Amino acid sequence: MKVKNGDTIKVHYKGTLTEGGDMFDSSEGREPLEFTVGSGQVIPGFDKGVVDMEVGEKKSVNIACADAYGEKNDQNVIEVDRAQLPEEMKDLEIGMMLQMMTPDNHPIPVAVVAFTDDKVKLDANHALAGKNLTFDLELVAINEASPAEAPEEA
Repeated sequence: MKVKNGDTIKVHYKGTLTEGGDMFDSSEGREPLEFTVGSGQVIPGFDKGVVDMEVGEKKSVNIACADAYGEKNDQNVIEVDRAQLPEEMKDLEIGMMLQMMTPDNHPIPVAVVAFTDDKVKLDANHALAGKNLTFDLELVAINEASPAEAPEEA
């Protein structure tokens, strides 16, 4: 049996940056990742990469940033007055993660990318935006979807 859209699968994975090979995530020591193929629960390239795999199969997939977290968007980098930050956030470091709220009160993680005495530059892009990724995959299980549950082919 091979993986197809609509199947709920379990997969072990190790994610690395294609350039440089630094690992950014892994299921090692944890339960395998479970998701429904084609449902949008994982990045598009990961979804496509598992199709046609069989239980026990291992493979590596290279995912271009467009099929991962997208390109970096300069509009997601903003500069704010340092005085707007709460007092407990005054000791800043490059790479520090903060949380902002959208106008409709949804939290957005942001990274400190630069600061002066007066200003702080924050980046709301996903940390992996603009990066090509490689995943080493091992398919652990397939729970085949019934024909009524399978999503339409894209």
